[in-house]
Amino acid sequence: MGSDRPTLARRERSALVRSLRAAGPDAPTLCEGWTTRDLAAHLVVREGRPDAAAGVLVPALAPRLEELRLREADRDWDELLDRIDGGAPWYSPFRYADQVANAAEYLVHHEDVLRAGEVWSEREFGTEDLDRIWSLATTVARTVLRRVPARIELTTPPGVRLERGRAVTTGAAVAPVVSVTAAPVEMLLWAFGRDAVHVDVSGPEDGIEAVLAVSRGI
Repeated sequence: MGSDRPTLARRERSALVRSLRAAGPDAPTLCEGWTTRDLAAHLVVREGRPDAAAGVLVPALAPRLEELRLREADRDWDELLDRIDGGAPWYSPFRYADQVANAAEYLVHHEDVLRAGEVWSEREFGTEDLDRIWSLATTVARTVLRRVPARIELTTPPGVRLERGRAVTTGAAVAPVVSVTAAPVEMLLWAFGRDAVHVDVSGPEDGIEAVLAVSRGI
């Protein structure tokens, strides 16, 4: 029998909404230039207007996406949060691919809120969640690092135990060899371009410089 426990995506969505309510609409986030209200509006448009959400990746559609986001940002704060908490509308593909499409989205944006202040700490997750997060993290990291002129090994630090996770190699199949070591959540955030993370990059200096020069995030 399957577990009745909500998926990671659903749990992070609910937890993010709680954190947004606690922070209020004008709190900072790790998304440069965005307050919590801006972030909430982005999430509503992403799920509610899939026709415009492609503007995240397609420059020609970006102005329309921003127009809709600003419109949503004018909504009542509690209404915005209720829309997020209710999930994607019935016509949105995100409603039917929640666990696949939203686990990383909501976890990363939740941390964007939690880590925006000067003091923050890593949250604890169970092994099953960590396996899932590691898979997401290494998939994104391999995408952003694939053209780095170094061989890169993505590993977890001692003490982080994963049932199915393992070291992943990406980048060029040549020396220098660089190790990027981080816990699953930290690796995911780093791969998505966040700097408020605990990550160790070690190896030859030229290899480290090549890794750190990469534009992270997708």
